[in-house]
Amino acid sequence: MNDQVQPNLTIHRPELSTVDKLRMLLDITKKISRSLDLDEVLNQVMDTLGTLLPYDAAGIYLIETNNEGDPYIFKSRVIRGYDISFELIEPRLKLGEGFLGRVAQTGKPIISDDVSKDPRYFKARARTRSEMVAPIISNDRVIGAFDLESDDLAAYTEDDLSVLQLLTSQVAIIIEKVELHQQAVEKKRIEAQLEIARQVQLELLPDHDPNVDGFDISAYIFPTEEVSGDYYDWVKIFDDQLGIVVADAVGKGIPAALLMSFLRASLRAGVQEGYAPHIAMSKVNNLLWDSVEDHQFITAVYGILDCSNRTFVFSNAGHNPLMMIRADGSVEIIEFGDLPLGMFRDARYHQHFARFRNSGEILVIYTDGITESTNEAGEEYGRERFAQCVLAAKDLTAKEMISEIRNDVSEFTQRKYLDDDGTIFIVKAK
Repeated sequence: MNDQVQPNLTIHRPELSTVDKLRMLLDITKKISRSLDLDEVLNQVMDTLGTLLPYDAAGIYLIETNNEGDPYIFKSRVIRGYDISFELIEPRLKLGEGFLGRVAQTGKPIISDDVSKDPRYFKARARTRSEMVAPIISNDRVIGAFDLESDDLAAYTEDDLSVLQLLTSQVAIIIEKVELHQQAVEKKRIEAQLEIARQVQLELLPDHDPNVDGFDISAYIFPTEEVSGDYYDWVKIFDDQLGIVVADAVGKGIPAALLMSFLRASLRAGVQEGYAPHIAMSKVNNLLWDSVEDHQFITAVYGILDCSNRTFVFSNAGHNPLMMIRADGSVEIIEFGDLPLGMFRDARYHQHFARFRNSGEILVIYTDGITESTNEAGEEYGRERFAQCVLAAKDLTAKEMISEIRNDVSEFTQRKYLDDDGTIFIVKAK
């Protein structure tokens, strides 16, 4: 804030014609329109305002909103002519209180010829006798006010108010332009951060599909317009054992991506220690509980594919049920599951088994971004449609199956991006 306090300031001016006033307003508007620095603009306005309207004290105040429950609405941005401390001239006014609060509430200007007889007056300066306040309005919303005070009675006229209102309308346009510029700058900054986060996240994903004896495996994250909250990974434990994880963090964007990074590091540490899936899940759960906010959690499936025994031993932490496509074309939904990770401390996780009985059988692990994607009518893609698509593509390779599913979801939604992150991990027995 570039507040400037100048004691005993009195600005007088000779009588100006209407044409002179309009010409000066045009000059002020041209001058302030060149800047995108709001404090600079408001100071320029105040520095030239005295040539148009007389005042002994003046201020430009903007309404500030906050999330801390502060009932006071105004913050002084530029002030002139007060001879008392800033703490006292800062208007601690609620909506409807004083001239400023009343103007903010009604959106209508005020001229008071004798403030001593006006019950709405909030005394901020002992010598003030008359006052004029005009709202600054943008998009039918009061965003601030001009306040002019005089040591003389009845110092302001309706003509003066018209001049002040013309000036406030120009200031409102400049404020809106400055805010739009600031929003554009902030948007670019956020987009740059998101792009960095997106690149980091891509680095965390495997750069190729695993190659193990007896199985065809592939995985894919469907693109969304934000940084994904989904994650998948695989880790070679032994030549015939592969650790597999598919997870979905609550929310989207950078916070969800950070959770995924945390999960990746924690689970990989568990794999190196040789933990069974349910033990690894318990340890990750407690780490998350100690490290994240109450509203953050992760649903995940972590398991170990034993290529020799053709079994998948896994734990499910609140994630979508696994889907097994059998050789005869039947669909088996594996509903076992426990609580999401990070929701409760010391949550217990159980271990379950899925066995591949014949070649061609397919295990599908996925996130709800696939099944809950909707079309224009609001209809969900759904688990049944998803299962039928997998069945129709069961003779293809795992990578080709994912491509078919991707095309089917896109055709159903008629959109390039999903509403939520979507991941598919396919394990097909050769």
